[in-house]
Amino acid sequence: MSVAHVDDEEAAEVGDVEKALPSGDFYTGQWCNGCPHGNGKYLWTDGCMYVGEWFKGKTTGKGKFCWPSGATYEGEFKHGFMDGKGTYTGFSGETYKGTWVMNLKQGEGTISFVNGDYYEGEWRRGFQEGYGRYHWKNGNQYIGQWKKGLINGNGTMIWSNGNRYDGFWEDGFPKGNGTYKWPDGSFFVGIWSKDGKDQNGTYYPSDSPTEKFDWDPQQVFLEDLKDCKICGGEKVSIWPSEKMPNWFAISKEKDGKQRRRSDGSLSGFSISSDFNGGSVSFGSEGITRHGDGSVRRLHLEDSVARGSSLQHKKPPTRRQGQTISRGHKNFELMLNLQLGIRHSVGRPGPAVSLDLKTSAFDPREKFWTRFPPEGSKHTPPHPSSEFKWKDYCPLVFRTLRKLFDIDAADYMLSICGDDALRELSSPGKSGSFFYLTNDDKYMIKTMKKAEVKVLIRMLPAYYNHVRSFKDTLVTKFFGLHCVKLTGSTQKKVRFVVMGNLFCTDTAIHRRFDLKGSFQGRTTAKPEVEIDSTTTLKDLDLNYIFRLQKLWFKEFCSQVDRDCDFLENERIMDYSLLIGLHFREVSTPHTSGVSSPTGNGDCENGEAPRLSEDSNDQLVINSTRQSPVSLGINMAARAEKTVRKNDCQVVGEPTGVMYDVILFFGIIDILQDYDISKKLEHAYKSMQYDPTSISAVDPKLYSKRFRDFIFKVFIEDT
Repeated sequence: MSVAHVDDEEAAEVGDVEKALPSGDFYTGQWCNGCPHGNGKYLWTDGCMYVGEWFKGKTTGKGKFCWPSGATYEGEFKHGFMDGKGTYTGFSGETYKGTWVMNLKQGEGTISFVNGDYYEGEWRRGFQEGYGRYHWKNGNQYIGQWKKGLINGNGTMIWSNGNRYDGFWEDGFPKGNGTYKWPDGSFFVGIWSKDGKDQNGTYYPSDSPTEKFDWDPQQVFLEDLKDCKICGGEKVSIWPSEKMPNWFAISKEKDGKQRRRSDGSLSGFSISSDFNGGSVSFGSEGITRHGDGSVRRLHLEDSVARGSSLQHKKPPTRRQGQTISRGHKNFELMLNLQLGIRHSVGRPGPAVSLDLKTSAFDPREKFWTRFPPEGSKHTPPHPSSEFKWKDYCPLVFRTLRKLFDIDAADYMLSICGDDALRELSSPGKSGSFFYLTNDDKYMIKTMKKAEVKVLIRMLPAYYNHVRSFKDTLVTKFFGLHCVKLTGSTQKKVRFVVMGNLFCTDTAIHRRFDLKGSFQGRTTAKPEVEIDSTTTLKDLDLNYIFRLQKLWFKEFCSQVDRDCDFLENERIMDYSLLIGLHFREVSTPHTSGVSSPTGNGDCENGEAPRLSEDSNDQLVINSTRQSPVSLGINMAARAEKTVRKNDCQVVGEPTGVMYDVILFFGIIDILQDYDISKKLEHAYKSMQYDPTSISAVDPKLYSKRFRDFIFKVFIEDT
């Protein structure tokens, strides 16, 4: 056995070792190419410990992780995550035994709570979801459907006294058709509602002389369910995947000298002074900060290597867009927009039901409101010129906001609060302008009249689609409005409020807009101008994304559903927008070549080069507490690819892997195959391959889009 400090020359070591790391952590076990590989034990200074199998520096295989609190997980790991079959025993004694996917309970599992309750059944994304049985310590039990940790769907509640309810549930309470039975054979059949307004039904006595004519169905809500609370369970303090060290960073020598990796390439950079000082220099292809504040580029791997110094000194990050302040040409338009939305959202309305009548979707369902500067009975005084405000199908969009769990007060505060909107620097290809709220939650896009007509036309189908598929990837719409300016121009500005796909504290290092078409689908920017805010296109793509098995299956199903919906609505020209956050960077071990735009590829296969502010954000670790769903905050692996000829749809895998967080969704869904697109198709078909251009029939577009996306996203094996 060799005993050494981690700073010693170690890349070539293979076998059993004991290593003391600069952080104070300690590893003992099998070692290969500068990281644990095989069986080993890792001790953290905070008291955490892992004993088990490793693969290229990640806990992969069977192992046991222990927390200082006394909590333990014993089971299968994959790429650092609790993944597979395993048992988690909490510090309080709570125990879950079942399957896991990327640290979340998923599949079949049983949990015994410390209060004596237990649940056995299906799980999804860390919550009870599907079919399961919950048994309370007092003898009550529920058998049936669950959703996001709550009783939801068809199921049966059996109380310890013999009473039972069979029927439908919503958010933990009876809702809809159901039957309440007593042990003597009597029962109540009817429609159930927690608020009692819609409650009605009929009581049927048994042959027993004992009857219950004075019984109130609301007793079930007020009394019977009081002792049927679902235990939330204890929280995991920190996930094992978050404790994994960055072996590439550790392998750099402290004295700054270059060292040779196992693949023969050189690494290591000399640091002349603190990063926040007036002068910073790195050797090789690193970064140089001069007295005037100018900075040369830094490779992603280098910034990861020095991430520990950044996470305590994170400077303010550059934000997209220009703040619309007084003097801006669109300042008055912004004020009108904020006044109108505050009026629309704050206006009292009837209780929102998800079951909308057909009349709510009528194209004529739109309302004009006049906003004079001095104010009116329904509008406040304001410093802007007089304007008119139009709401399209207001009840539908109010219901959509409820469906998407948008709080009305938060919505108004984001758009109409004290903070100004930000205008993106240039309009899109369609000529539309984009505005972002200060908190980045919402994006506002100006629209052509034709786009408004398309959205109104497809609104019933859109509503039914997003209601049926909560994990849909299509754009979320929250409001459709129009401002009519007074004066000689009588100009109308139509706009839609949408969710911002990249509303996250996690830094987005790369952006791709993918359509599956290739004619002109490259970014017309020199490599030196490409940064984290640049949106790259199909021919710039140099990765394939590997999703965990269950996520991949869900992804494919949802893409198919969304494309079927868009195809049926005769929509084309949509794209999949992808945001990429590099969690850490593995040591590249194969060589690559540059993509059409360079895109940050280097001859030695290193990761993308990022702008200064992207590097500063690199070590943000907000994902632990952030929600995870399809297309939002998803952990995955990105594999570098290389196109060897122009005919390749997707480049060939190189084996270079990066752990990433993905954000993605289907955008630009308001272009139908109208006469202008048909003419564009006919014209371009005479110059280029008809299958390579964007303007094609919706059915062909849908097939081509799917074929391409299912080559870019594959199952991680």
